[in-house]
Amino acid sequence: MGKKQYYETAKPQETAVLIAVPGYKQTDEQTNEYLDELAFLTETAGAITMKRFVQKLDKPDMRTFVGSGKLDEIKAYVTEHDIDMVIFDDDLSPSQVRNIERELQVKIVDRSLLILDIFALRAKSAQAHAQVEMAQYQYLLPRLTNLWTHLSKQKGGIGMKGPGETEIETDRRIVRDKISLLRDRLEKFEKQNFEQRKSRAGMVRVALVGYTNVGKSTLMNLLSKSDVFAENKLFATVDATVRKVVLDSIPFLLSDTVGFIRKLPTKLIEAFKSTLDEIREADLLVHVVDVSHPSFEDHIAVVNNTLLDIKSADKPVLLVFNKIDQYLEQREQELREEEEGGEETHQARPSIEDLKATYMAKMHAPALFISATNRINIDELREELQRRVAELHFERYPNNV
Repeated sequence: MGKKQYYETAKPQETAVLIAVPGYKQTDEQTNEYLDELAFLTETAGAITMKRFVQKLDKPDMRTFVGSGKLDEIKAYVTEHDIDMVIFDDDLSPSQVRNIERELQVKIVDRSLLILDIFALRAKSAQAHAQVEMAQYQYLLPRLTNLWTHLSKQKGGIGMKGPGETEIETDRRIVRDKISLLRDRLEKFEKQNFEQRKSRAGMVRVALVGYTNVGKSTLMNLLSKSDVFAENKLFATVDATVRKVVLDSIPFLLSDTVGFIRKLPTKLIEAFKSTLDEIREADLLVHVVDVSHPSFEDHIAVVNNTLLDIKSADKPVLLVFNKIDQYLEQREQELREEEEGGEETHQARPSIEDLKATYMAKMHAPALFISATNRINIDELREELQRRVAELHFERYPNNV
């Protein structure tokens, strides 16, 4: 017998270029931050970013999103370096996808599709799989024409539709049927969730909310002494996780929910209605912020706007700034650079004390600064959380003192 032959079965990582089309009011610094986030999304989805292209326009080109000159520049790079896909930091219309794909001859991915793909990778439970699949089909439905362009030249005779059109209509019907089935399945999950929530209706409920990758799952593990999946990737948590926690003999339910992100696809918010109900029905929101991120104030605004969208903006909030260890390291570096001087030196970010004073004034309530990973100020967080939960508990059960 001859030697056994082994074949390489691992798929090579896909390569991508990123495209941003900011308006003239958007600063270069903001554009770079947004592209950094898009690159992180791309990495989370499993691809490698090779290059970034930026074109400032009053409004995107209706036909190809970028101008013809920029599209030629992108095409030259994609062809020369054998790039697998082009990822846009905005949503594209079906016709824009079709036109760009025709020009570049590679896979075209917009922001919503990229996020949907990551959610599909992250979904663990049957409910999360159904939610993501529903959002994917809703995204796909208006874009089906693009899948049948190879049949566009075939024409049907009198009394007949062209095969391409027939295929499109057949696929649309299949997709609509799939959406209907998934909607029914999600309604069953919703009934089960409702019964579960009803069975624990007497307990105070606290939900962790925040931008994606701020450390909510690490904090969940710390407070509940559980083992929720936590990773330095975007959307590590897609399924809502609920744990019972007892602080100073007072029990409450703590839930870890899906992280928010700017331009979160509307269809995804709709599909994850039942998961977001953990936020809607919470008595207290713990808004976790990555204070080390340069755009943390923008992230706070994104979360607050999303809470407004899901009708949960009127709930009491405990603001918790996480990753202060990283923040302090960055500030020390900035202070050293200030001392050394130089034209490119920026003013160092404020001290933790200054931030605390600012946000306590804004919130009219304590703002806590912690490191979940290094367990800094966790006792302070537990004390404040216990105080807030106790107030809610005794409001509900005034005789239980």
